[in-house]
Amino acid sequence: MGPEHTEDLVPTGGEDGDTLTTELLLPGVDPFHDAPADLAMLAPGTVIRTRRVRLGFLGLVPQRRLRAWQIAYRSTSLHGEPELAVSTVVVPGGAQRRTPRGLIGYQCAIDAVSDRCFPSYAMRAGARPWGALPQFEVILVAALLARGFAVSIADHEGQAGSFAAPREPGYRVLDGLRAALAVPALGLDPELRMGLIGYSGGGMATSWAVEMAGDYAPELPLVGAVLGSPVGDPGEAFLKLNGGPFAGLPALVVAGLRHVYPGLASIVRTHTDVRGVRRLDALERLTTIGAVLRYAFDDFDSYVDAPLADLLATPEVLEVFEDLRLGKHSPACPVLVLQSTNDQVVDVADVDDQVQRYVDHDGEVLYVRDRISEHISLMVLGFPTMLGWLEDRFRAYDEPAPTGVRTTVSVALSPRSWPGFARMGGALGRTVLGLAG
Repeated sequence: MGPEHTEDLVPTGGEDGDTLTTELLLPGVDPFHDAPADLAMLAPGTVIRTRRVRLGFLGLVPQRRLRAWQIAYRSTSLHGEPELAVSTVVVPGGAQRRTPRGLIGYQCAIDAVSDRCFPSYAMRAGARPWGALPQFEVILVAALLARGFAVSIADHEGQAGSFAAPREPGYRVLDGLRAALAVPALGLDPELRMGLIGYSGGGMATSWAVEMAGDYAPELPLVGAVLGSPVGDPGEAFLKLNGGPFAGLPALVVAGLRHVYPGLASIVRTHTDVRGVRRLDALERLTTIGAVLRYAFDDFDSYVDAPLADLLATPEVLEVFEDLRLGKHSPACPVLVLQSTNDQVVDVADVDDQVQRYVDHDGEVLYVRDRISEHISLMVLGFPTMLGWLEDRFRAYDEPAPTGVRTTVSVALSPRSWPGFARMGGALGRTVLGLAG
């Protein structure tokens, strides 16, 4: 559990311990995201400041029953340097004010560089980042709350929006869990058990969290992690998506990572023409859906002065691709990996390889492959399966988890999933009406 850095905490007051903050600023200009001068002196997970906020569905429908706080805390960057990170923590509310049955780290599919897409901004009432995926994921957070869990949602890309950067998403997620336990207003039991879940870009961040946990946060009582369609090999994803309908996604990765890998930045400066640099600069301002729509079928080969294949084979680029690849560390807890065999965004072969690397490291892995779905539909069709597995781990955390590889026609056809769809429908209805919580 992270300690409190009390001298920088926001003064408390009001019904739930913190005054509701209504001012809405982008993270890049919001003083809440500013690091204190003594950040390097603090332990990872130390709470720096807190504020109570209101979430909204698509920014338009305030969720007045949800009890949400934002936490600024000390974390660690890709290069091992201290940094300030922010998470949004939501606890079960409503009339019953239930004691949470567990704490779940939910990783959004941020999949962008722009701070408009960070959960700490996009999920708040009044935010209008059209095309930011976390705005839609409020429904899934509401479903977790309805099952009695507290939920921690980290800005896992960091303040620079380094989409697909390795390791550091895990640090931010894990430190966010530490910090949540240290905020008195949340009232979380210090012994509360924890789980992790995320899909697509959120599944990639969850993968990093479960891989980093063993060394970085061994004290956290993780019972299980769900990796939904994780991007197990972002380098391979770049090769396969470039020039296709989802070409904007690998372009977003390059736009962000050029700021954290000097070798990649040098390749971009040396070999990319003015149009290509302007493209990358523009991508940093776009939401995920905006980038996908604007740059569909765009080809990096059109913006460089050498064959793209030659540039991708340079030591600077190969080093980045190798660094991004998941599966080099054993998961710190049992994991469920869910993947569509017909996924048009994340190739099933890359997820197969990630799972095999986990197995080679003696990880406890249940890998479920779905034949009917594709990337977008599986997030919805597979959520009851993902949540059901995670609930099983909270109930039977001291028992061996199921392992192996299963390929099914559709996880949605399992009778065990059907009550989950009913609960999701209820969560959707309550969220649309502003009654989630």
